[in-house]
Amino acid sequence: MKDRRSTPFEKAVYSAVMKIPFGQTRSYKWVAGQIGRPFGARAVGNALNKNPYAPYVPCHRVIASDGSLGGFRGGLKKKAELLRREREK
Repeated sequence: MKDRRSTPFEKAVYSAVMKIPFGQTRSYKWVAGQIGRPFGARAVGNALNKNPYAPYVPCHRVIASDGSLGGFRGGLKKKAELLRREREK
């Protein structure tokens, strides 16, 4: 990604999120671990909240470690709907 508006950290987060398979989810903690920041789950969430590449970067596939949806800039109802649609295909 060559967008100069995103920080190197944000770009790393977006790259990790793009590896989450269609119809599956991973936790914010998982993403943080993938980019070498095992305690950076909250920072991952903040980066995803700024995601200028949605839906190309599928931030809706990232959920909380306890299985709850976490957050989503488009609203949790929309996040749940996107995940439901992916799981049905």
